Amino acid sequence: MEQLDALAFFAGKPEEFSLFEAFDRLLHQQFPNLRVKVQKTQISYYNRHLFACVSLPRNNFPNRPQYAILVTLGLARPLNSPRVAYLVEPYPGRWTHHLLIGQQSELDEELIGWVQEAYDFSATK
Repeated sequence: MEQLDALAFFAGKPEEFSLFEAFDRLLHQQFPNLRVKVQKTQISYYNRHLFACVSLPRNNFPNRPQYAILVTLGLARPLNSPRVAYLVEPYPGRWTHHLLIGQQSELDEELIGWVQEAYDFSATK
């Protein structure tokens, strides 16, 4: 991924870019062979398939922090956690989780465990 592409994605949002950089660093440490694609509305992470996305949250999330990124993960099961801001089942057996990340401390072992689960789930398709 081009650093300039990510900078352009977060133009005018240095706090969100800082959160993204920390998340991106964690993912590259955990999954050294991942591919990253910066798109117009999200930054996507792939193994063989898409397993995680980062985007800028809309203002309609309740209890949204002032500065936040939205991490989206696809899992085979619904997570029962207050950290999940929004959850949908677009296909039977596939649950899409949206998590608001407002502080670097939220980039913790629990989140990385869920990302690992999403990585493994997408690799089985």
